[in-house]
Amino acid sequence: MVIKKNTINIIIAGNSGHGIQLMGNLLANTATYMGNYISTFSYFPSEIRIPYDTIEGISGFQITISNSNILDYGELCDILIAMNSISFNKYLHKVKKGGILIIDYNGFKSKNCLDHIKHNNITLYKVNTYINMYKLLKKYNLKIKDIHNNNMYILGFLYWICNYTLNNTKKYLIQKFNEKNLLNFNIESLNNGFFLEKNNHSIINRFIIKSNNKIFKSKTINGNQAIALGLIMGSKKANIDIFYACYPITPASNIFYYLSKYKSNIKIFQAEDEIAAITSAIGASYAGSLGITGTSGPGMSLKQEALGLAAIIEIPLIIINIQRVGPSTGLPTKNEQSDLLQALYGRHGEAPIPILASKYPNNCFKIAFEAVKIAIEYMTPVIILSDSYIANSYQLWNPIKEKNLKSIYKNNNITNFYPYQRDERGVRPWIIPGMIKYEHCTGSLEKENLTGKISYNGINHQKMVNLRHSKINNIINYIPKQKIEIGKNKGKLLILSWGSTYNIIYTAMTKLLKFNYSVSYSHLEYLYPFPIGLKNILSNFKFILIPELNNGQLIKLIRYKFLIDAIPLNKIQGTPFTVSEIIEKVDLILNK
Repeated sequence: MVIKKNTINIIIAGNSGHGIQLMGNLLANTATYMGNYISTFSYFPSEIRIPYDTIEGISGFQITISNSNILDYGELCDILIAMNSISFNKYLHKVKKGGILIIDYNGFKSKNCLDHIKHNNITLYKVNTYINMYKLLKKYNLKIKDIHNNNMYILGFLYWICNYTLNNTKKYLIQKFNEKNLLNFNIESLNNGFFLEKNNHSIINRFIIKSNNKIFKSKTINGNQAIALGLIMGSKKANIDIFYACYPITPASNIFYYLSKYKSNIKIFQAEDEIAAITSAIGASYAGSLGITGTSGPGMSLKQEALGLAAIIEIPLIIINIQRVGPSTGLPTKNEQSDLLQALYGRHGEAPIPILASKYPNNCFKIAFEAVKIAIEYMTPVIILSDSYIANSYQLWNPIKEKNLKSIYKNNNITNFYPYQRDERGVRPWIIPGMIKYEHCTGSLEKENLTGKISYNGINHQKMVNLRHSKINNIINYIPKQKIEIGKNKGKLLILSWGSTYNIIYTAMTKLLKFNYSVSYSHLEYLYPFPIGLKNILSNFKFILIPELNNGQLIKLIRYKFLIDAIPLNKIQGTPFTVSEIIEKVDLILNK
């Protein structure tokens, strides 16, 4: 039976290290190549060497594929691909009634665990990848150690079910494998999976998702890739070199990897620790490049003293924090909005720094570009907050042309030179070492106003602190006015959010408005300083609901700043909110 659908949801699950994420990424690329929109979510184990065939060692990739723009990755799935019995047990509850279950039967220790699927009318299809693999190993004179996994067989079968072509994945395999036998092994395995159902003449549902010609043969991008591209385009518009320094940490390390592919005007440095990474980036900015460093929560803690140095000498610097579950190592591959208060208050003394937060993968490009512009034009460090959900999730990518991006100007206009003489915005000039007649001292000690000389005077210190605060507060004149994303400008309930909760809340909002709930939605991309207009928006609603993947960080700021007793919705389970959780909370507030 061929079923035409607007949207389908697929989960692929199996042991970590067996190519689960690769299968998902190839499926995502093929879906967009075929003209479909996508939204994805990845599940990773938290340990490097996890026990084999355990719940903790399962890797998962969930993807929603649609013929129209979608934001959330979905709750239940139409198709579950379980590569072993452990992944079957972990994700079976997510399969819709009437859905499809594809299992690699060789990976099932207990065959009896499949009996109860009949109660939900789930169609079961058993595939034994090892039979196919051993035939091809013999054919191409390969050994089992040469093959990391045999997931191309399952992937080919999935493409047949989704009515997808193999061309895009074959191009990837040709680029990946130089060795002819390995290439032929993988391509034939993909073909065998694709023609498995056709050759067996069995009965199984197939899905056809209508293509959208507007996005035909488009590309996908995840959050870390988008950040890298945003930084690159920002540096090009400012005509400045990038110096990216980092110490490897999950889930931020991929930014280092993506930037390393671009050699022109980009220098990459893998430091021995987090402190060395940020201080070398500060040195690069002092020398005239744009210093950038990326990390996650634990590394952000280690960078704070040096971040205070960048704030007091007032030079451009970008700090990217891909948040994860804490404290300490926490759950390093799981999702949490853990570091808003650390970003705002983590430094010693009064050191205000602008904070921007991305809301979904391709939005990371905009946020990274804006961070570069603010850092250079206001001579300040800027913090970007993303998280593991955004970093590893894929969405459709429509590249932005360079000519459509804002210009970025360096503050090099120097008259009657003083190193801390400020323009009308409160911004000091960017003076590069070696500029004749502009020699001056700088460092971590407090500076005398204008001259920059060391000063121990308390009155001068307060003046300099106030000047630095004033400069950052002036950024509100640049950033966009806060707006309502969806819903009316006045009503009973406003949902206010930040970061990666955007997709889920927006999807929940579309459903709530269909049932005439008096609810509106506003989302913050600029967390310090708050945008103009936020106070007026908050005053127009009886209730304010703030969902956060923490125990309440934004809500503390809103209560303090605006004296509003907002309602929290907190989750710290390592997973994003679901649409159902948002809808249930709204219903409870409005109907209590």
